[in-house]
Amino acid sequence: MIDPISWAYSWPFFTTAGLIGYLVGSVPFGLFLTRLAGHGDIRKIGSGNIGATNVLRTGNTKAAAATLILDAGKGVVAVLIAGTYGPDITIVAAAGVLVGHQFPVWLKFHGGKGVATALGILIAMSLPVGGLVCATWLLTAFIFRYSSISALFAVSAAPLFMWWLADIQKTEFAIAMALLVSIRHSQNMIRLSKGREPKISFSRKE
Repeated sequence: MIDPISWAYSWPFFTTAGLIGYLVGSVPFGLFLTRLAGHGDIRKIGSGNIGATNVLRTGNTKAAAATLILDAGKGVVAVLIAGTYGPDITIVAAAGVLVGHQFPVWLKFHGGKGVATALGILIAMSLPVGGLVCATWLLTAFIFRYSSISALFAVSAAPLFMWWLADIQKTEFAIAMALLVSIRHSQNMIRLSKGREPKISFSRKE
């Protein structure tokens, strides 16, 4: 029989995991790195997003790569640390870090799309799934040259890969994550429909 008061003992741990995950996720590495590189406020450049793709639009490939690694690293760290306390806390921490990246309190809840952080979460949850999602992004980016389309294809494939290679709990989380990341790309879809979405460019800005 399930202990009816077990939640009274567990909720502080879940709350702590979610809060720490949120605070880790809310660190705006893209904003910090572009300022350190002398490019000013990334929110006033390109799409205004703080993620790696928009950092790349400054022409600074090193800053963009660092942003990608650090944003993904937030997801990896949150999942690996929370994983030592069990699968349920891992899911809560993963949700917290993703929401923290997308809605950071420090930036008035205007954060990134969450693609790199989602990739880090997936890699930490299941390396084969993370590798397949990354490959999906790269293949789609090579074909279409749109970061937004690549992201949507990749996160949409994540639940299928999780179902195939992991378990139902992670699959359910991947579905929720895909929906959240897709919603964050709504403006990109509008720009795509109007032919105004910028393509990925790897040329260095002089």
